[in-house]
Amino acid sequence: MDNARADQRIDLTRARVLVAGAGTAGRSAARYLCGIGASVTVADARFTDGEGDDLLTDLGADLVAIATVLDDDARFAQIDLVITSPGFAPTHPLMAAAAAAGVPVWGEVELAWQVDRSGQLGAPRTWLVVTGTNGKTTTVSMLADIVAAAGREGAACGNIGLPVLDAMTREPRVEVLCVEMSSFQLHWAPSVVPAAGVVLNVAEDHLDWHGSFDAYADAKTGALRGPIGVVGLDDPVAAHLPVSGRRVGCTLGPPADGQLGVLDGQLVDRAFGPDAQPRTLLAAEEITPAGPSGVADALAASALALAIGISPHDAATALRDFAPGAHRGDVVARVDEVDYIDDSKATNPHAAEAAIRAHRRVVLIAGGLLKGAEVDDMIRATHDRLAGVVAIGRDREQIVDAIARHAPEVPTVTVFTGDDGLVTVQGAMTEQDLPGDRGKVAEVDAAEVDAAVAVMDHAVAVAAHLARTAADTPDAVLLAPAAASLDMFAGYGRRGDAFADAACALPGAIDARPAR
Repeated sequence: MDNARADQRIDLTRARVLVAGAGTAGRSAARYLCGIGASVTVADARFTDGEGDDLLTDLGADLVAIATVLDDDARFAQIDLVITSPGFAPTHPLMAAAAAAGVPVWGEVELAWQVDRSGQLGAPRTWLVVTGTNGKTTTVSMLADIVAAAGREGAACGNIGLPVLDAMTREPRVEVLCVEMSSFQLHWAPSVVPAAGVVLNVAEDHLDWHGSFDAYADAKTGALRGPIGVVGLDDPVAAHLPVSGRRVGCTLGPPADGQLGVLDGQLVDRAFGPDAQPRTLLAAEEITPAGPSGVADALAASALALAIGISPHDAATALRDFAPGAHRGDVVARVDEVDYIDDSKATNPHAAEAAIRAHRRVVLIAGGLLKGAEVDDMIRATHDRLAGVVAIGRDREQIVDAIARHAPEVPTVTVFTGDDGLVTVQGAMTEQDLPGDRGKVAEVDAAEVDAAVAVMDHAVAVAAHLARTAADTPDAVLLAPAAASLDMFAGYGRRGDAFADAACALPGAIDARPAR
């Protein structure tokens, strides 16, 4: 479909709207639209016609199976607007049918933008948009904390979990929307023009959805349509993206005019002060999470906050107190001075590479759904930090093959559930190397337990053996999968919890899981 701009002339109070998908985004859109009097139909593959979600029917929405919509050639003649959840690619038959019928398609963030600009919920709010392949959630969480430290009512919303429409209907009224946006959401929100937006980095991810890397990168530029566009200068793709308004750069090196960066161990602003005079924010060593990626996220969050007039003092105060969310580099256990680190949120190779680079040497547990991304660059860039690799998940062989090409000296093991329902270990160790009952691999029937948990339990035991027998003892056993989790787990959080449980069950383990 032509996604250049959304049609802003639709009267939502009278519109006949088809909401595609009944997940978090779809339910939020349906709830709002039903509340203002729109005629709402929700289509979901899990529904049978008229049944599937009592809460939606109680709101007044009609429920229909997606197959029913596609089978009815006259359906789109009775629809004024489609609101799509982010997971629907433009090539999905439902989206293609809407485009063929000339029906506009908005994402749920586009809907929120149109509602906000129309004044239906009061004066328009300040939008700050964060996107990137890696670091979005940490950056938007930092930003929301900075906004709060400045005494302004804000909310972290969007891809972070709270739909933007839900944030807009909160009390007390939210004035600053700190919006994490995925490439999917940006594609389906062509009208959003934030007060300031940032693209942190751009690396291969979601190529199966977008069709090409260029299309993926182009979607990211939607964050840069406002008067201030912030780009990560240390990323070769993000650094050269087109910016509609004023370009501000963030770098881990000393900043030039119009940039934020690091000078003599201090985060420094040379973009927003009077006459671009350098202003010190805080020491890099005070940033959590520690390491280059944490500092880069802090610089980006600071840039967006300073762009709307928040003081360096408020930014520094919030960043000193900031604690990252779960599954983003949590030390969950310690065994013989080796940390076991849950970075399950590292769902693409770019994020996993950043996680590995934060340590001198690691045993890596990786694998899952690579979503079309290649891992060769990650292995090439980090091979000297790998004491061993344990590959799991559907695309595990791609990781094994990349290691064979670029790091054949690294001991590599695969752990998986076979066709016989048994957990199998193959590679640079034997079953007898596993401690205790985990040595009886052939006796573990994954059909009798959660197969994914059984695989993770064995993967952690294998990683512990590799760490224990390495000539150069690693600093950590690191879960940084470089891949999505849905081939095995309900989400990256479940995957991280399974890793933590397995690590804490190792002989001699000290439970270090953070209290939240």
